[in-house]
Amino acid sequence: MRFFEIVVIVFNLLLIGWILVAKKKPVPWLLIGFGVSTILILIHGVIEGWRWQMIPAYVMTVVPLVAVAGRLLFKSEQSAERVVTKASRVKRIALITLAVIYSSVAVALPLILPVFTFEEPTGPYKIGTVTYDWKDQARDETFTPDPGDKRELMVQIWYPADAQAEGETELYFSNPDVFVEGYSKLLNMPKLLFTTFAYVKTHAIENAAISNREPSYPVLIFSHGFSGHKNQNTFQIEHLVSHGYIVVGIDHTYSSTASVFADGRVANFVPQDTESIAYLDKANEGWVADAKFVLDQVEKLANNDPDRRFTGRMDMSNVGMFGHSFGGATSAQMLMSDSRIKAAINMDGILYGKQRIPAEGMKKPFMMMSADDSIEVKNTADTVSVQIIEETLPRYKHVAVGGNYWMKIKDMKHMGFSDLYLFSPIYEKLERVDARKAHRLINDYTQDFFDHYLKQQPFKLLEQNMGEHPAFELEKG
Repeated sequence: MRFFEIVVIVFNLLLIGWILVAKKKPVPWLLIGFGVSTILILIHGVIEGWRWQMIPAYVMTVVPLVAVAGRLLFKSEQSAERVVTKASRVKRIALITLAVIYSSVAVALPLILPVFTFEEPTGPYKIGTVTYDWKDQARDETFTPDPGDKRELMVQIWYPADAQAEGETELYFSNPDVFVEGYSKLLNMPKLLFTTFAYVKTHAIENAAISNREPSYPVLIFSHGFSGHKNQNTFQIEHLVSHGYIVVGIDHTYSSTASVFADGRVANFVPQDTESIAYLDKANEGWVADAKFVLDQVEKLANNDPDRRFTGRMDMSNVGMFGHSFGGATSAQMLMSDSRIKAAINMDGILYGKQRIPAEGMKKPFMMMSADDSIEVKNTADTVSVQIIEETLPRYKHVAVGGNYWMKIKDMKHMGFSDLYLFSPIYEKLERVDARKAHRLINDYTQDFFDHYLKQQPFKLLEQNMGEHPAFELEKG
């Protein structure tokens, strides 16, 4: 919960407890309690924003007024403090029981559906961000009926910002209503459950000055999973940027939760045949084309940025790529097909795409991160998933060949590689995943991998932690 949410709830709980337990409740004190509670709620609303999950806590504010009204019904202090009968004792116990139940709901709702936060980045840099709307005039858009429609992509770039950078940090979603609708449809759950997205903040400052601490910074391309979005791995992106990387996130239009273009147009997710391996192999070619086009545009920025932010500041001789799920598969394909990509990480992505990993390995630095749950064939009613795993597992045969790495994370699920489980602790409980612990592990090893291959720094973790560990198994070919 946010700070003032906690203050409001704690104060109102103490106030109700006092009203129920205290024998004497002077009217002036009841009115003061009401006034303080009202002021706290107003401060909370102005600074943090009101939300429906806090309604039970807000309602507690009127309890002192109800108590005052009850006092006024009595004609005298003696009648108000009359001898307690058996019936009145039962009534009192019932009121206390109802108050406890109601208070439990008031506390549970904002805890179950919190305005989640991202952990403070551990690196020395602050984080700047800027967003672009890029159109590839060389490619037709195949998801729309308009024959003249060209492929258009929303791209967000995060970069190391000056230590003195100041400004309002960006919201997780600049258009929360669009993504509330998108998540509701994709997960088949009520919109109300996702309204907290409107309040979630990141650590990024829009248009902040780029840091002069280093002359240039390695560039990483990020590709999301099917129905994901360009900032679905904010936990990881912010960590990498704080340690001196420029990260470029792509929204793969019509395959993302939603893409909101610069002029306000919205391209929502288009359902696709995710049960066909042949279809997904072909679809991946489009994602690879997206990544290549974005990399072309990034090169232009590095050479001559109209805003003078990135000119000469992007180290285009050290470019890597990472992605989750289908975006992870895209990263592997880019490593094999685009000479500009020097190193890549695939986070739990089935190895879809045109090319297969050769028997001699990638011959370029590569790391596969897998959830143990994703590479096990288990007894389940989902026969399609079992079939896909069985048919694609042979594609992993040469993953670690040639000195590359395969990390298998234990007690992990597919979506644990994204921000999703931060949305509610219920997700973590149901999936039995400690999301923040998993994120720290992912961040540490992602940074170690790219630090070595793109910054030429010695390994601190990968080479030192081969084999079996309580949280993971690490293999090197």
